[in-house]
Amino acid sequence: MPYDLADRLVIGVASSAVFDLSDSDSVFKREGEEAYRKFQEHNLNNPLPKGIAFPFVKRLLSLNHMRPDPEDPLVEVILLSRNDPDTGLRVMKTIEHYGLGITRAIFMQGRSPYEYIPALNISLFLSGNKSDVDAAIRAGYPAGHVLDSKFDDDEQDHALRIAFDFDGVLASDESESIMQASGLSDFHAHEVANVMNSHGPGPLRDFLIKIAKIQSIEEQFKKQNPDYENRLRVSLVTARNAPSHERALNTLKAWGVMTNDAFFLGGIAKKHVLGVLKPHIFFDDQSAHLEMTSSLVPSVHIPFGITNRDVVAVPKTSKTAKTAKTAKTAKTAKTAKTAKTAKTGKT
Repeated sequence: MPYDLADRLVIGVASSAVFDLSDSDSVFKREGEEAYRKFQEHNLNNPLPKGIAFPFVKRLLSLNHMRPDPEDPLVEVILLSRNDPDTGLRVMKTIEHYGLGITRAIFMQGRSPYEYIPALNISLFLSGNKSDVDAAIRAGYPAGHVLDSKFDDDEQDHALRIAFDFDGVLASDESESIMQASGLSDFHAHEVANVMNSHGPGPLRDFLIKIAKIQSIEEQFKKQNPDYENRLRVSLVTARNAPSHERALNTLKAWGVMTNDAFFLGGIAKKHVLGVLKPHIFFDDQSAHLEMTSSLVPSVHIPFGITNRDVVAVPKTSKTAKTAKTAKTAKTAKTAKTAKTAKTGKT
């Protein structure tokens, strides 16, 4: 019987998101493909260092302890790599070394694997390769560019904290477009006038919905195991403030989800809050915000919407997820021709 991905949270990760490939990339860029192959073969049994998204992936997979059957996990993480199977073997050995529960992988020699996102029911694709993420977003798929970030992971801390921006990440860029075109006053007026109209979905709406389902399962698990402490905590960290906060909350309710925390900062730098919150991953659509947060927490750029004009796309949503009214979107700006990629390199 086929292994069904339909009722699971499926994450796709490139090795560049989970591991530090700086040495490997340096060899490839400096000496070429043949030297890169020899380097990987020579270091086959030397595990790659942990990368930016490693703490997030490790903790996400740890939630599978709530399912007694290991063949029926809540979370599935699939490796999507630009390596060929031979050069990718070191990555698989590294996964085994760290005890990550990743057993499924796709190797695409020199090609971006993002086209397989819908086939694998992936709700989030993470990569350190910007061009791959941009291409996935243009195609309407949920993807994020993992930025170089500083973060000291406390391995004794078993909690998983996930933080989201709202506009352009969870929701569409409809309101952000008004903000960019007409300013803050018109933005607030628009949100008050549409307070009961749910936002259209952004790239990570379906990911949030599936995370919320796991939180519900965790609540049931806690009822059966009173000493258990909930691990999963979700926070909204947005530049919105009153009166535009209410429409955001109404939208989350319409989607059947609610976050544990909400920070309506109204222009206060997000890094101040995130430095205290210490999420294991933070998603935002604006590079300016992430330039500040990446010095404190693992930060992921979602290159979607009006603030990323060269990448704009409409996210594709699952058939089963509840949908809100989809806002009319601006015509997609002409995109630059994608640069030809090398056979290997960042994956």
